[in-house]
Amino acid sequence: MKRNIRVLQRIGVGERMSRAVIHQGTAYFCGQVPKDETQDMQGQTRSLLEKVDALLAEAGSDKQHVLSVTIYINNMAEFAAMNSVWDAWVAEGHTPARACVEAQMARSTLKVEMSVIAAVIT
Repeated sequence: MKRNIRVLQRIGVGERMSRAVIHQGTAYFCGQVPKDETQDMQGQTRSLLEKVDALLAEAGSDKQHVLSVTIYINNMAEFAAMNSVWDAWVAEGHTPARACVEAQMARSTLKVEMSVIAAVIT
């Protein structure tokens, strides 16, 4: 019997991690952080979601096919500020499963990080 084995595809392979790994039609992204860490929570969230959009396109997906997101914020007092940008970004009728937790960030300048899982459509 011949087995159908799908090969993993890795995007942005680095020493410690890949930016994304695609397996059997699902893309798993590493934690995405903002391009500009000097901005406030809304600016960092916008900057981060721009990176997510680009990585989704590179992986053959889009925001309508995001399955799950885990959001890490450095201060729950800024939850509403992050959500105001998130709500404008999410495609209506395509909200993913989501969790949001307060976490200590790798750098003190980071306010938000997101880990994304998406269905590949191309």
